[in-house]
Amino acid sequence: MTDSKYFTTTKKGEIFELKAELNSDKKEKKKEAVKKVIASMTVGKDVSALFPDVVNCMQTDNLELKKLVYLYLMNYAKSQPDMAIMAVNTFVKDCEDPNPLIRALAVRTMGCIRVDKITEYLCEPLRKCLKDEDPYVRKTAAVCVAKLHDINAQLVEDQGFLDTLKDLISDSNPMVVANAVAALSEISESHPSSNLLDLNPQSINKLLTALNECTEWGQIFILDCLANYMPKDDREAQSICERVTPRLSHANSAVVLSAVKVLMKFMEMLSKDLDYYGTLLKKLAPPLVTLLSAEPELQYVALRNINLIVQKRPEILKHEMKVFFVKYNDPIYVKLEKLDIMIRLASQANIAQVLAELKEYATEVDVDFVRKAVRAIGRCAIKVEQSAERCVSTLLDLIQTKVNYVVQEAIVVIKDIFRKYPNKYESVIATLCENLDSLDEPEARAAMIWIVGEYAERIDNADELLESFLEGFHDESTQVQLQLLTAIVKLFLKKPTETQELVQQVLSLATQDSDNPDLRDRGYIYWRLLSTDPVAAKEVVLAEKPLISEETDLIEPTLLDELICYIGTLASVYHKPPSAFVEGSRGVVHKSLPPRTGSSESAESPEAAPSAGQAAEQPAVIPAQGDLLGDLLNLDLGPPVSGPPLAASSVQMGAVDLLGGGLDSLLRSDVGGSPAMGGGGGFAAPGPAVPAGVGAPLGSGLGDLFDLTGGVGTLSGSYVAPKSVWLPAMKAKGLEISGTFSRQVGSISMDLVLTNKALQVMSDFAIQFNRNSFGLAPAAPLQVHAPLAPNQSVEISLPLNTVGSVMKMDPLNNLQVAVKNNIDVFYFSTLYPLHILFVEDGKMERQMFLATWKDIPNENEAQFQLKDCSLSADAVSSKLQGSNIFTIAKRNVEGQDMLYQSLKLTNGIWVLAELRIQPSNPTLTLSLKCRAPEVSQHVFQAYDTILKN
Repeated sequence: MTDSKYFTTTKKGEIFELKAELNSDKKEKKKEAVKKVIASMTVGKDVSALFPDVVNCMQTDNLELKKLVYLYLMNYAKSQPDMAIMAVNTFVKDCEDPNPLIRALAVRTMGCIRVDKITEYLCEPLRKCLKDEDPYVRKTAAVCVAKLHDINAQLVEDQGFLDTLKDLISDSNPMVVANAVAALSEISESHPSSNLLDLNPQSINKLLTALNECTEWGQIFILDCLANYMPKDDREAQSICERVTPRLSHANSAVVLSAVKVLMKFMEMLSKDLDYYGTLLKKLAPPLVTLLSAEPELQYVALRNINLIVQKRPEILKHEMKVFFVKYNDPIYVKLEKLDIMIRLASQANIAQVLAELKEYATEVDVDFVRKAVRAIGRCAIKVEQSAERCVSTLLDLIQTKVNYVVQEAIVVIKDIFRKYPNKYESVIATLCENLDSLDEPEARAAMIWIVGEYAERIDNADELLESFLEGFHDESTQVQLQLLTAIVKLFLKKPTETQELVQQVLSLATQDSDNPDLRDRGYIYWRLLSTDPVAAKEVVLAEKPLISEETDLIEPTLLDELICYIGTLASVYHKPPSAFVEGSRGVVHKSLPPRTGSSESAESPEAAPSAGQAAEQPAVIPAQGDLLGDLLNLDLGPPVSGPPLAASSVQMGAVDLLGGGLDSLLRSDVGGSPAMGGGGGFAAPGPAVPAGVGAPLGSGLGDLFDLTGGVGTLSGSYVAPKSVWLPAMKAKGLEISGTFSRQVGSISMDLVLTNKALQVMSDFAIQFNRNSFGLAPAAPLQVHAPLAPNQSVEISLPLNTVGSVMKMDPLNNLQVAVKNNIDVFYFSTLYPLHILFVEDGKMERQMFLATWKDIPNENEAQFQLKDCSLSADAVSSKLQGSNIFTIAKRNVEGQDMLYQSLKLTNGIWVLAELRIQPSNPTLTLSLKCRAPEVSQHVFQAYDTILKN
């Protein structure tokens, strides 16, 4: 008899009877009863009232019964947390059971019970299971750590489970290694700042060894982890590639795609001259082709990934055109994707084959597919010049079929062919004009109007043709209206005498009768051009047009590089980075490919300064200082750029007048720092990827506590000003932002309070800074984990770094900020106190201090009075030290104390100070010397603020 009997019942007091059966002495009866309970639970009946009775059944040696009870527990522990505590004792006992299956079952269930109250009781059993002698138990315990971390991250960190997980990476059993990697990857994805998977050549070696013996899912975890590793040089990259290549022949397509991802990433580091590089290209093609023999859904995913791979390295599949030919029984989504890849692979060598195929496709019955095939013919003409003539004749044949949608698509692509090859194929215009009446789609109508206007001098009845379109001007779509306006103006400039009335008519229709601002503005511009300076109008409207490029739908290179890092994930199917579609994407890390070997940024020096030639190519448009909208309006408010911290300590004193030429020079390589990332535009894309550990942004959580940047040992208690309102709610549609800046243990943060004073929920927050004097930029995205409900506030500490773009501001410490949410983008500016930029290694050697003080010219010395400060010299010294102003020496001259102090800013500028304190006088005298005198006033303000608070 099957288990279906448990789902049928004729009894009345069901719960009561089940209770009696659960407490029965007979084992068989107990088991039957638990099965009935699970059956009821499965069909959605509430059997939580039986909780204590079911939990009593846990004390059994029968594995089947235990599994059923555990299943029940997982389901109801959340709604009955107090009862669930009763089961803890059994868990602890089961974790010491001689049978490893039971130990593993107990750990697995513990991880699935998401009740905060219970978690601390489970730490001891989990710790034992992580060290269990049976690998099956260890691998289950590894996953349990990740589950526990999701419930209570702090507890897991305090209990040291993360370190145990790291140790499991060196385990002798490959499955344990794979699960440890999976757990660590999962945890580090939700906490991107913690550098948990600290990979080095030794641990990579262990992972590669485990790779051969894992289950398929274990292999995927390990390969994904390898893809995040940055090899130190091309030899290491090659050896990893050699050991990953065998995975390409795996039966599971997910393993194949993960292996392809690793190889595509590390190929960046291999020189193209290597024999191995050529071998690897040859090895990558067969597995990708094999993926196309799977079922359609898998084919589609494979094709979306191949689309990315072909854009990055077309040479991999250049000889495999035939596998992308469409089969008659392919679903439409596979057909369209194959077409796309065919065009990407089209070249002079295979164009004849491709055109013959496309011509066949254009006679199919599937409308979408036929349209795309006709477009594809046009794209081939533009891509492979030698084939243009054949493409045009093929398109003309298709127009002769008089199939409406084929004709319309053909006209759209012929317009592009005219743009690519002017004065070559215009003889076909007559054929196109014959089909004017059949055009009913906006894009085709606009294309035809453009052709008539552009070649008006070759078409005798151009004015009649355009007039026929003008009759229903108001019913046309905007695209057609704009095109018609331009075409008639072109016609007028070519044949002024015959078309005066026509141009008057269209200009009045566009400017007086239309409520579309684009159309109105274009109409007015033409009107004014024609009325004031017809010669200029001719030069503008009939100017030479640039040739169109080959492929307009290529993915933008930096995005493509990022998507290559996500091969085999949803991002590679959407062709969007995860941050674009992951809800509340807490800590989606932007990935990028390693720098190419053989280019100026070699793998050894990721921060290699750009050569003069490269620098010259950067756009040199710097908006005037204070032009807030200049940079901020064209922001893509994505996650911020983080690059390598400035190597400021290598600044030569006396080498440069740092601020002399404006702060722009600060980030150039002549200051011993690293080049400004991206240069030019205020928020350029990150430069070459920096290996982990070189450029971990300051304040990267756990990672930084153990490797304090600059070897700082003291906990710096820098003065933090109280929060003030930066953006009032009335200026930001109900969003109020107040905040302050702080510096702790070498990392700067902006402490914000966001308050929603509007009536609607706010979400999708992001933040960006304009360029500023010290390159302050967010080191992480603005993370507001839950939507902000009306009248709610949320406190956020946003870590900052100083590797953003630099532009001298007035005042020097002015920071212009843009904040975006689902409602709008808002702008404000605030002044940051300079002492947040005082670094922890700002204490100068005595001899160096004396030499530098003499070396800085006297006109750079500035004197200030600090009033109402009645502190002793020692109190002043210790207070300032908290904010990284270090006392180097103290002398007593004629009864007054003299303190000699130094401090260093994040960009490597040193400031030297002499502070004079008289015992009974509350006014202190401060002399500051610095190679950048414009800093002195702000350093004085910092002294004043710190000493008076």
